[in-house]
Amino acid sequence: MTLATQLLTFAEFLVWKPDGRRFELIDGVAIEMQPTGGHENITEFLSTQLTLAVARENLPYRFPRQALLKSRGWNTGFLPDVLVVDALALQQEDRWAKEATICSGATAKLVIEVVSTNWENDYARKTEDYAEMSIPEYWIIDYLGLGGVSYIGQPKQPTISIYTLDPQSLRYQTPQLLHSGDVLKSATLPGLTLTVDQIFGSA
Repeated sequence: MTLATQLLTFAEFLVWKPDGRRFELIDGVAIEMQPTGGHENITEFLSTQLTLAVARENLPYRFPRQALLKSRGWNTGFLPDVLVVDALALQQEDRWAKEATICSGATAKLVIEVVSTNWENDYARKTEDYAEMSIPEYWIIDYLGLGGVSYIGQPKQPTISIYTLDPQSLRYQTPQLLHSGDVLKSATLPGLTLTVDQIFGSA
């Protein structure tokens, strides 16, 4: 749901956004995130599993819930469902201390979006912008199979898309598409092993 009645700059958005509610800004338009119960269940499950994996591997990662990812060159700031950041790299983020905002893929190691209704942004706009920010790994959890056939194939079915950044071209490689029965592996968290059925079943 869009509540602001005029286009906002990113700075104006930071001042405007209400406390206790989840908004992101896309091309100056403030959009409220309104997840479903299944969406929240999967987000919580993934956050828990990733936190446990980070603890097991003793990695310096954190999981901020309200941090924004500032896209380059646009009045755009995304609010991911799950965000894994390098705690050490946060010290180099100029906007972190006062704005809880991240601008670099050196800090944002893994971004996860759980698809509910506005799937176009997850598959198209965010994939493009996250690659431009050099975020090394991006997952799209489409547990209802809502994405277009050009993204998840035909027949449409629940799909997890894993995007990995090519360090040479700074573009995402062709995504790995996972379905029921598959096992998810993460380049960011090599010790993590999750099945697609575990993730979808958590909804």
